[in-house]
Order: sequence, then C-alpha cells, then structure tokens
Amino acid sequence: MKTRSAITFGPLTLGVALCLAGGTLAAVTTATIAAASAREQSRAEKQGRVEFAAAQAALSHGKFDVAIRHAEAAVGDQPQVAAYRLLLGQSYLKGGRFASARDVFADVLSLDDSNGKVALNLALAQIATGDWAGARKTLDTHAATIPVADRGLAIALAGDPATAVEVLEPAARAPEADAKIRQNFALSLALAGRWREAQTVVAMDVAPADVARRILDWSSFSRPTSASDQVATLLGVRPAVDPGLPVALALNGGRPAATAMAAAEAPVDAFMPGKVEAASAPAPTPAPVAVAAAEPDAKPVIGPSIAGVVFAERKEVVQALPVSVAEARAKRGAIAPRAAVAVASAPRAVAKGSFYVQLGAYETAGVAHDAWGRVSRRFAGFAGRTPQGMSVTTKGKSFYRLSVGGFARGDAVALCLGYRATGGSCFVRAGAGDQVAMWAKGRELASR
Repeated sequence: MKTRSAITFGPLTLGVALCLAGGTLAAVTTATIAAASAREQSRAEKQGRVEFAAAQAALSHGKFDVAIRHAEAAVGDQPQVAAYRLLLGQSYLKGGRFASARDVFADVLSLDDSNGKVALNLALAQIATGDWAGARKTLDTHAATIPVADRGLAIALAGDPATAVEVLEPAARAPEADAKIRQNFALSLALAGRWREAQTVVAMDVAPADVARRILDWSSFSRPTSASDQVATLLGVRPAVDPGLPVALALNGGRPAATAMAAAEAPVDAFMPGKVEAASAPAPTPAPVAVAAAEPDAKPVIGPSIAGVVFAERKEVVQALPVSVAEARAKRGAIAPRAAVAVASAPRAVAKGSFYVQLGAYETAGVAHDAWGRVSRRFAGFAGRTPQGMSVTTKGKSFYRLSVGGFARGDAVALCLGYRATGGSCFVRAGAGDQVAMWAKGRELASR
C-alpha cells in the first residue's frame, strides 16, 4: 500500500512542482520586460527633452527646417506631450508649412482645448490653407480664450470682416484700448471696404505723414493672390510646399498626409465686401501677375505697416521707418490713376464649369450695373460675357455680388489673373446661386 501510494501520488507531486516552476519563470519574465520597458521609456523621455531643447534653440534663431526636424523627433519620442506638439506646430507655422501646422494644432487642441493661443494658431493655419469656414468655427468655439484683438482680426482674415468690425469696435472704443486693438480694428474696417473710417482710426496712432502710406499698404494687402498671402504677410513667413504631417506623428496614428500646397496657386476664394474709396485708398500700382504658381521660397512683400499688425506679440502697430511730410506728399502726388489697359485679342472660348470670377460686392444692383460697365470697358476679356449677380445679406447688411462665370476652374483663374494684370480686383470661387444679372436678362433673351 505504501508503495502503491508513492506511485499514485508521485506524478501529482511532480505536476505541482512543474506548475510552481512555470509560475516562477513567468514572474521573472514579466519583471524583466517591465524593467526593460521602463528603461526604454526613460530613454525616450530623456531623448525627447534633448530634441525639444534643440528645436527651441533652432526656432529662436530662425532655423525653421532644423527646428522642424528636432520637434518631429521630440514628438516621435513622446507623442502624448502637448508641449512638444505645440512647438512642432509653431515650427511648421514659422516655416510656412501651413497644412502640417493645421494638423498639429488640431491635435494639440484635442489634448488641451482651453489653450486660446493654440486655437488662434489653428485658425490662422486653416485660413492659410483656404478653410475659411473651419477657421470661423474654430474662432467661434474658442471665443472665450482668444484675446479679442487677435480674434477680431482673424475673423476678418477668415472672410467675414463685417463681423470682425462688430467684435472689435466696442473694445477699440473702450478707454483702456491700446494701439494694437485700434489698428486691428482699422484694418478690419479696411477689409470690410470702409476705408474712410479706417483712415480716421489709423490717424489715432500713426503720424499724419504716415497715414497715407499705411492705407496704401492695406489696399494692396486687401487683394491677396492666394489663400496663404495675408497670413504669411502678417506673420512674416515664406509659404512653402508642404508634404503634410508625417502619418507616424499624427496623434491618432492614422491621418493621411496632406496634399502638397502651392504657395500661390490661384486667386483667393474669400468674400471681402465693399470697394476701396478713391479719396481714402488710392489704388497702388499692382505688381506683375504671373499665371504660373509662385516659387515656394518666394518671400512675401511685407510692408512696414502690415508687418506691424501681429498676433503673437502685444506690440503697438507703428511704422518702422517713418517718412517725412514732404516725402509723403510727394508720394501722394506721384500716384496717378491707372489708365485702362486695352487687350486686343477677342475673348477665347472657355470650358463650362461651376467656378465664377467675383468682381465685387456692391450696395445695390444699380451700383453693380455701373461697375460692370467700367470693368467690361477696362478689360476686353469680359467683352461678350454675361454678368452674373446675386443678393446676399451679412449681419443685417445687404450686398449685391457681381460675377462672371460658369467656367472650369483653370479658365476662371486665368480670366481673373488677366483682369488683375490691368489693375482690377477679383477672386475665384465656386458657384453660390449666381444668376444672370437683372440688367442683362433682356439682352440675353434677345440673343437667343
């Protein structure tokens, strides 16, 4: 019996011993993995801090490509650290890579939705990539955390200068208002087409000899040739071709790379109502307009008074190099109205599509009719075209949009660029209910 018992329980005893040994081995393996993981985590944290410091140093010295490289490495080491992503977004923004900056700031905002600076930067990047509706939504959602001076001007850049004026006016008229908020208010007035009022506000902080020069700068600023122009000018950066945020660095790990963005692909698609008043905003001599896209590294022309309107720094908006009264008068006297440039060739046939060249937004259809007469005489490319129009209401104010279109995008862009070459102002947008202008309906019916 004893022998039988030993034989019976022997295997059970052996089995228990094996189980215990297996448990010990598993515990040792888990502890080893945990220790290795902790060492790896510590190494990643240390390397992340090193890369972050290197990116900060490069950014402060204006070495944006270097800053981007180190900031990307820091985010790769520590993806969940919001400060690293914020620095990466700032590096992209300073480097003119607006699409990548937009994606990074969106990620940072998902980690810290109370950061007004991040929300403002996201809105600027959205504006620069042509997403005006998205920018306005961002500015509205984070209105409580973005300073009113910055938010108001950003709203104007996002294509809604009328609302920007409403946002900034109370703050600009407050006793504690500073030069920055007044000048941002003035620029918003200008972008809304209220040039005489803008000139009055400008004069509150700018020397009399410099007022005309500032208004002249703003007149040029109000007619961008690409979505990124105004943001790039305000921030003093060069728009760059952007391959997009590397997928591996996206917070969710699955965002596709953004489409490469040309620096100046086409006339900007935005709504800037109103028109420049001749007495307050003399038309500047436009720079040559190239039909081909601008070189990615071309520097934006930054006028001294435009460069003074900034977001990040709370500085007064002043002229960097004031001119004398005599020089200002001489410049005003030298500005003569541009003669209409005649184009001898007949309008070429264009492909049909859904894009329109918007020529302005006027108080009434009658005013738009007069404007059409002027622009069609100024530019032969409009000869034989049928003017389009539609009434819109923005914040209780009615406007009549004047356009010509129904073209393929490329043809619409080429037509707008041709008109701009004569000194005209226009931009290309998708159709929004445009119909044959009221004064042209009779002529169109007669031609059928």
